[in-house]
Amino acid sequence: MRQSVLTWQNEESGGLETAWVELTGSALRARGRAVGTVPHPYWLSYELDTDEEFVTRRLQVTAEDAAGTRSLDLRRDGDSWTANGSPLPLVDGALDCDLGLCPLTNTMPVLRHGLHRGAGQRDFLMAWVSVPDLTVRPSRQTYTHLGRAGDGGATVRYASGTYVSDLEFDEAGLVVAYPGIARRLPPPA
Repeated sequence: MRQSVLTWQNEESGGLETAWVELTGSALRARGRAVGTVPHPYWLSYELDTDEEFVTRRLQVTAEDAAGTRSLDLRRDGDSWTANGSPLPLVDGALDCDLGLCPLTNTMPVLRHGLHRGAGQRDFLMAWVSVPDLTVRPSRQTYTHLGRAGDGGATVRYASGTYVSDLEFDEAGLVVAYPGIARRLPPPA
């Protein structure tokens, strides 16, 4: 088992996110906290569980802002998804959630397909969660391995619609930098 505590400075939200991550075999468990100031001040907390092959099982999120507190219990069962118990047919068949502005959720498809280790390109349907309103929408995304880094990590291109960004991953497959979104802070000395 590999345990990590990761903190990203989030450029787009004007805030910070810290995640406590456990990688065990081909499963990931994490809990995180984030604070942002864009589009307005908010905080959120989340818990993420995957099954084997890094496929999302459950994402629980609570967000609070001036409008109040919202909670989302997003679950995947087979090919079907529910949000707070209600079916989400537009994302049926998706394997992964993608929590907006959260670099951690870009990890699952990369790890599952080894895109941080070698060549490949994969297309995905994601259950994308907007932050801070916690609305779930379908999102078509493509991940393409661009090359290995000298430190054992890799660069993987993320594309969704016309948006493209080259993400940097460490050797464990965890996001180091997501240009324009977030950059991981070094651990304290």
